[in-house]
Amino acid sequence: MSHILHVDIDAFYASVEQLDAPEYRGKPVIVGGLPGDRRSVVSTCSYEARRFGVHAAMPVAEAYRLCPEGIFLRVRMRRYLEKSAEALAVFGEFSPDVRQISIDEAFVDLTGTERLFGAPEEAARKLKRAVRERTGLTVSVGLAPNKYVAKIASGMSKPDGFYAVPAGGEEAFALALPLEKLWGVGDKTRERLKAAGFRTARDVHRASRSALVSLLGEAGGAFLYRAVRGEAAESFGGERKSRSLSAETTFGYDQTDLSALETCLLELCHTVVFRLLSSGKTSKAVCLKIRYADFSTESVQETSAREISSVDALYERVAALFGRKYRRGAGVRLLGVGALNVTDAAAPEQGELFDFGEQKRRDVEKAILSLRAPGDSSCRQATNTPAPIPSAPAATAAPVKNLFAAFIFCLQYV
Repeated sequence: MSHILHVDIDAFYASVEQLDAPEYRGKPVIVGGLPGDRRSVVSTCSYEARRFGVHAAMPVAEAYRLCPEGIFLRVRMRRYLEKSAEALAVFGEFSPDVRQISIDEAFVDLTGTERLFGAPEEAARKLKRAVRERTGLTVSVGLAPNKYVAKIASGMSKPDGFYAVPAGGEEAFALALPLEKLWGVGDKTRERLKAAGFRTARDVHRASRSALVSLLGEAGGAFLYRAVRGEAAESFGGERKSRSLSAETTFGYDQTDLSALETCLLELCHTVVFRLLSSGKTSKAVCLKIRYADFSTESVQETSAREISSVDALYERVAALFGRKYRRGAGVRLLGVGALNVTDAAAPEQGELFDFGEQKRRDVEKAILSLRAPGDSSCRQATNTPAPIPSAPAATAAPVKNLFAAFIFCLQYV
């Protein structure tokens, strides 16, 4: 029998800001951008801000209208990655099988750890205490026999919550949920279900698999058929650890805001590059995965002659792939970024004539990784707003002009 924990750091970005600045505690903190920033969206907000109706992916301008007294802050991704790594290290002390699925959440497989940490419920509470003591953050935890139910369970008593679904109780748990609580069922899917007469999870449960497939398509119907039975309805991605390093974010609802998608891609690139650096790996191949609201999935990969040298370099390649593959206006359910065919990082190769600062960026990121200490936020690189994702490949400038620009650029570092 499996014992799976889903661990979710509560209001992660906002909680880190309140941890670093005690004067923010108990106040509405909204992370994503300043009210005057164009195209900014809310990445995370504190529970105090949520009482005003503020939520993730909302335009910052709208958040300001709802909560003008809020504390608006820009994203500090390097700091959040530091705290995420601290939490992940704690998770790893409770199980050798930890699957991080985003910067603030992970699955921890407690199966077979009873002799070390006691019953799964006891181990879950120990993990919660350890995270608080070591990181200063709180986590909400769901315990269940499979990942899908554990994912829903972790949100049942937030913040700082714990909810356990016993073996054999998965279907009863799912049937007691309103449609809004069935994780992964977005607004458009709920609208189609309600238009067809489905109001509750029990209504969906009474429908045949073929009926749901005819309504929602093969992937969507099969997903929902399993979901209302408390089965493993979502795979949450997968990776061959020896050959790839990847990071994914699955949105709880259909995401259509391009700024939010750009920010998400940048966060995923940060995670992948720092995992490459910390594991001493390198790669020349990148991949992008887009899963839409209808469960259709686009996957694309690209191999370059150059290794992934920095977060900026990876984001540039990923953003170009996204610009070519994304169906404009379509709701996105999942984004994933990965480095394929990873190998051990070799000794530095002979430098290129026109490096364009990539080696400097790589050295800075390695320095941050090697120098940072737990809880130390004094050493970090500034996080830039992601460049807009191109809608089509940009035109190439004349070769002579490019060469001259490269020459002038290089003079800055001579």
